[in-house]
Amino acid sequence: MMGTGRFEGYTMKSFRRDCVSGFIVAVIALPLGMAFAIASGVKPEYGIYTTIVAGILISLFGGSRFQIGGPTGAFIPILFAIVMQYGYENLLIAGFMAGAMLVIMGLLRLGALIKYIPRPVTVGFTAGIAVIIFSGQIVHFLGLRDIQKHEDFLSNMKEIAIHFPTLNLYSIITACICLALILLTPRIFPKVPGSLIGLILSSLVAVLLFEEKVATIGSTFGAIPSTLPSFRFPEITFERIQALLNPALVIALLGAVESLLSAVVADGMSSQRHNSNRELIGQGIANMITPLFGGIPATGAIARTATNIRSGAASPLSGVIHGVIVLLILVLFAPYASHIPLASMAPILMLVAWNMSERKEFLHILKTRTSDSVVLLITFLLTVFTDLTLAVEVGLILAILLFVKRMSGSLKITKALPDPDSKNQKIMPHMVSEVHDCPQISIFTIEGPLFFGDASLLEKSILDAAASSTGILLLRMGKVPFLDTTGEASLASIVRHFRSRGGTVLFSELQDQPRALLQRTGLYEVIGKANDFAHTGEAIDCALTRLNQAKCLGCQHFAFRECTALSDHGNSAQALAVQKQESPAHAHT
Repeated sequence: MMGTGRFEGYTMKSFRRDCVSGFIVAVIALPLGMAFAIASGVKPEYGIYTTIVAGILISLFGGSRFQIGGPTGAFIPILFAIVMQYGYENLLIAGFMAGAMLVIMGLLRLGALIKYIPRPVTVGFTAGIAVIIFSGQIVHFLGLRDIQKHEDFLSNMKEIAIHFPTLNLYSIITACICLALILLTPRIFPKVPGSLIGLILSSLVAVLLFEEKVATIGSTFGAIPSTLPSFRFPEITFERIQALLNPALVIALLGAVESLLSAVVADGMSSQRHNSNRELIGQGIANMITPLFGGIPATGAIARTATNIRSGAASPLSGVIHGVIVLLILVLFAPYASHIPLASMAPILMLVAWNMSERKEFLHILKTRTSDSVVLLITFLLTVFTDLTLAVEVGLILAILLFVKRMSGSLKITKALPDPDSKNQKIMPHMVSEVHDCPQISIFTIEGPLFFGDASLLEKSILDAAASSTGILLLRMGKVPFLDTTGEASLASIVRHFRSRGGTVLFSELQDQPRALLQRTGLYEVIGKANDFAHTGEAIDCALTRLNQAKCLGCQHFAFRECTALSDHGNSAQALAVQKQESPAHAHT
């Protein structure tokens, strides 16, 4: 699973690069791990356990060379809702189930399908998640007391409004110091992680000047243990599996989307290519094992992955080293982490929310004022005011319906005839008129996908236009890239109609997918291989040989060049034979 290709040509210099990048990412990941865990409604150490275990496993088994895995902001609303509704123990089971689902998705090679989730849906729910994360940190930033947490956004905002008078000036000062340091550090020391500097210095200020005046990790959650928890398999029952199936599916889908988006970003930065199915399997393995150590669900982290690449990572070993360093920090410095104020964690998460909000893309899609804008806005509002599951479901359904509506108008069906004045006698719709149309041969050009959205239009257009015809119907299918069973049913109805009246249906330029479907349904056998032509010219030549020549006598339409001879009151058959000998074969296109 690890694959030797990712370590090909690995040298001691590569190892040194991995050590440096692994250390830098670990320093960034540690405070984020604790912050994400707290925001998800669980103890901060569970975020550290996730950073260690999932971080190592995702790097070892994933399909992206530089992917850094761990707890992420995208999971916060989902995990918080699960903890509130089902409890921490059930969160571990849901995470384990999600891991199993990710492995199955990878084995079924569904990695490529994730990219088909419409952009307005992903931007909408990402922006919604950002709003939830940002608003969720207002309580800690202001140091509000006696706050009761709720699952829904409006209730949490109401709590903030009611308890606003309890704001703590010391918490606000601590948070502002941290925020200022996070923003200023990259400008002064570009290679130093601002979040770590902000966290350490603001914590020191709080400990030295505001002791016992601001809420800390220790006062809220208790001391952080300096060891990993013992391996423990959660008690899984059928009832629990049934109850947690939907939450687990949401975790799996969001984890898949987030990790593959991160892998795509990594590809763009490193000129590498990830294996999407192996990435899903790696994410699945990590999410199955992490809960056994008390960790919460994890996925690929875009910001940490980008930092890993910018810091000079050479291989997946940098991700493993990042996990090991976080473990060492846990063992050596866990007692000190208890003194970190919650007000110092708040600005870190607020900036994570700001950076993940995709505000420019959000405004860009809104300004287009198209159906995509509607999908974006509805997904965003549902994410904020209801829950992510409903938001994604409604967003996807809306996107699909609007797509079908757009595609439904793309099918074009035109009756056409050869244009003798054009090169190769092109089949053109403008050649058909009341005085220029063959009573026995109807040629239709079909353009666009032939699926359930437009199938009825095909049947109506052809049967109405060829209502009086009892002869030959030629369908030009060269511009039909896709056919579904509803479209096939319409074709079958047309074939039955013409055959019942003694007519024949010919096809030309049929593409591979439509032909394969017609073969599977049996309609191709009904039509007959002899009536399937690679070129329209060949189909027209065949049609002309099947004409009822008695009906051609005296016809004044002259739709084809052979019509002059066929309509002559003399020996039409002999005249047609002479003309075919004297002129080259048809080249109709």
